[in-house]
Amino acid sequence: MSKIDRIGHKGQCRDEVLEDSKVNVHLTPELEQLVQARVKSGRYNCASEVVREALRLLEQRDEVFALRKLEIRKQIEEGWRSAKRGELVGGGEVFDRIDAELAVMERAARE
Repeated sequence: MSKIDRIGHKGQCRDEVLEDSKVNVHLTPELEQLVQARVKSGRYNCASEVVREALRLLEQRDEVFALRKLEIRKQIEEGWRSAKRGELVGGGEVFDRIDAELAVMERAARE
């Protein structure tokens, strides 16, 4: 169960959450409209569910960024060790590899 799930469960929209766990959030009119549109769509029962879902997604995004950061650090370290061993690659080849990786990522994003 994520930290966000402990705040409240789906379907919990009234004052069912303990008083000390409530937080007042002031939204811009645009964000308020977005929240209300999500509720009106029928996917969510109330604004609290929309906000909890948004916070879950934010938590997931932060986890993905942290994992990606670790992966990049590993790749940098691997590259540094290769360079120390004299296993250097020309700049053109590096950019070709980057372009190929970006193309794969773009295709995956479209799917």
